[in-house]
Amino acid sequence: MNYFDAVILGIVEGLTEFLPVSSTGHLTIAEKALGLPIDDKAITAYTAVIQVGAIAAVLVYFFKDIVAIATGWVGGIVNPAKRGTLDHRMGWYIIAGSLPIAVVGLAAKPLIEGPLRSLWVVGAALILWSAVMWFAERGATQERGEKKVTLKDALVIGAMQCVALIPGVSRSGATISAGLFRGLDRVTATRLSFFLGIPALVAAGALELLDPKIRELAAGPMIVGTLVAFVVAYASVAWLLKFVAGHTIVSFVPYRLVLGVGLLALLAGGVMSAT
Repeated sequence: MNYFDAVILGIVEGLTEFLPVSSTGHLTIAEKALGLPIDDKAITAYTAVIQVGAIAAVLVYFFKDIVAIATGWVGGIVNPAKRGTLDHRMGWYIIAGSLPIAVVGLAAKPLIEGPLRSLWVVGAALILWSAVMWFAERGATQERGEKKVTLKDALVIGAMQCVALIPGVSRSGATISAGLFRGLDRVTATRLSFFLGIPALVAAGALELLDPKIRELAAGPMIVGTLVAFVVAYASVAWLLKFVAGHTIVSFVPYRLVLGVGLLALLAGGVMSAT
């Protein structure tokens, strides 16, 4: 992998990590277009590592919120009188909501790095999950804001992160859809999606850094890709929060469908191989 590859993949990661279009799917397509072996574990590890740049952007963007939640959570443990505060509850919600992906992610790691790294899977998932996003918006009541988030909401949305392990589904697309199905307003569902993504993506990146395969990649391109992902992701997060305040996530469905159908057509026509 050279610096050009690193910059391109960093841009793709930063643009797509938090938009409901599937960052893993886009990275797989981009890697294939760059001539990189998408079934190589070193490449899989690289994509997980540069996600740390994107998640760092969320940490910076929501720094005050994260500090408030962390302080409230610790304060509630030390002082029982503070256990009913939103920040204390949100701390527990994030921890509980992160447990499903921690268990399933580790158990399904061989599957994620193997059979699921197929462009057939990406194309099909882009199309099929678009229907879920459409139904989520159609049935959305958006009757509850952040102050009314419950533990069950966090567990359901956290569980949806497991579905997003399938390339093409999209973690944000799955979690925001789940929030809408639960009756949360779109901005609250999006913010909760971001908060729940922090432990999951940091853990995934840290785990891949321990993989011996990562040593096959040069440190320079990895650092560049991560920095590019950080800058682009920060802008994407800021834009998405403003966008969902006045638009539905169905706005992303046409793009998903065109990309999915186009990808499957290229594969069926033999223009592109699946792995």
